[in-house]
Amino acid sequence: MSNKEIVRALRLITNLMELHDENPFKIKSYSFAQQAIERCPAQLSQMSLENLYSIKGIGRSIGDVVWDLLTINASSVLDNLLNKTPEGIVQLLMIKGLGPKKIKSLWQDLGIESVGELLYACNENRLIELKGFGEKTQNNIKQSIEYVMANAGKFKYATLEAEAQTLLQQISQYAGIEQVQLTGAMRRRLEVVENIAFVVCCPSMEVLLQMANKWEWQGISVHDNELHGYTPLGAPVVLYCCSPDGLAAQLFRTTATTKHLEQFLALGSIPEQATDEAAIYATAQLPYILPEWREGRQEIRLAQQNQLPTNCIRTDQLRGIIHAHTTYSDGQNTLLDMAQACIAAGYEYLGVSDHSKSAFYAGGLYEEKIAQQQREIDRLNEKLAPFKIYKGIESDILSDGSLDYASDVLASFDFIIASVHSNLKMTEEKAMSRLLKAIENPYTTILGHPTGRLLLSRAGYPIDHRKIIDACADNKVVIELNASPYRLDIDWRWIDYCMERGVPIAINPDAHSITGIEDVRFGVYVAHKAMLPTQMTFNAWSCSEIETWLAEKKQFLVV
Repeated sequence: MSNKEIVRALRLITNLMELHDENPFKIKSYSFAQQAIERCPAQLSQMSLENLYSIKGIGRSIGDVVWDLLTINASSVLDNLLNKTPEGIVQLLMIKGLGPKKIKSLWQDLGIESVGELLYACNENRLIELKGFGEKTQNNIKQSIEYVMANAGKFKYATLEAEAQTLLQQISQYAGIEQVQLTGAMRRRLEVVENIAFVVCCPSMEVLLQMANKWEWQGISVHDNELHGYTPLGAPVVLYCCSPDGLAAQLFRTTATTKHLEQFLALGSIPEQATDEAAIYATAQLPYILPEWREGRQEIRLAQQNQLPTNCIRTDQLRGIIHAHTTYSDGQNTLLDMAQACIAAGYEYLGVSDHSKSAFYAGGLYEEKIAQQQREIDRLNEKLAPFKIYKGIESDILSDGSLDYASDVLASFDFIIASVHSNLKMTEEKAMSRLLKAIENPYTTILGHPTGRLLLSRAGYPIDHRKIIDACADNKVVIELNASPYRLDIDWRWIDYCMERGVPIAINPDAHSITGIEDVRFGVYVAHKAMLPTQMTFNAWSCSEIETWLAEKKQFLVV
């Protein structure tokens, strides 16, 4: 190890000691040792153990730790600290602006144990009220996290969407470029992607090289007709160079998954000079298949049977917003603000669902606050009619599967989203028991973000999706497709089974601000991938249809 690497290891030991409230004098000793090594002109790796001991600020105890790092690239002191620290907490120590004290607060007060959970908490404004934080600190932490996650090699679609559109426009205007189209996973609107890819029609690869160098892309490499590189913002980009008459074929090849291509090639061929992609599908006697469907699932079979859907949900078909938070809990905007934003966007209703009282970290609502909010909703419904605000709550599913209010309180709501927010480290058996009991609760209207996953950060607790969907069908419970680009949960790959069982899907933004309402589009993107029809989309229903469904749901209540 170099001196710098030794310092980094000692700094990690120091931070972990502070995190675990070890002896402050011991912590200071490690800090002094770091400073001594930073000032040392010679490399420690060239020293004897006795010379190491003689460095002022190190001494024998820390010297032994340094010697182990130098000779065996390990330390029992460091290993012991790491063994009692969740891996995600160690990763948090790498986030700029976060020291051990702040991380300890996040860990103990908010239960945050990973970078992804922290980013989600920032987006829900949970750090603002935490001692030692504030809005500026929260924003700085969010920016730091996004930088770290961007270097992990995979990206949420939403993270790259804006840059992809900017690049598309810039490339199309560059001299020598005849045509350019987005391709790959971004064109399929996959929720997680590895790069931004374009098919570019231009005279030669040299044009693309000149363009990439002019725009100061990094790590540029060329492989046959492909140029790979990174934009100044760190986004990985792939450019496929082709002639204009080869555009359709190249676009077809680079958009589809390998499985889709294999299924297609068993039926037809790819003419290199096809006029468009519809002509390519025609070689296999298939109708045109939309880019977002080319995943190699059931789209080829449906196309063969002429059963590709024509009524999949679109953003402009959503008639209301469900799952929105206000300043009553951890939202940024008032109830009136959220309602007026929905009206301005053309929606007919808003389903308010602030956090329940168990979510103390999010300002969850106790009974008196519920009554206050419901009175305000009544006043606003008179004022804003025909726009309708529905009284809801996002009720925590407790460890035993119960909801966190008494029946009379639950009965005061128009709808209830039941969600898991705590004790997420569960076996499948525990998770299933907890969720099934909540689904069977007659007051549960919608099952919120069923697995609790955070894309690229937290896989979510394991569940048997079929049994959960079956239970929702049996108990007349809607399943949420949480449209937050950090969640997109339920996974769109299970929506076809929801349709088979007749379980409606609510595409909910989980909005904690006015701007968060717009996240519904990310949910619609993946719902469209799943071929979700409009009639199976809960919040594409009118107020009267919603109320009829809710009235029928009340038949499940045990009086």
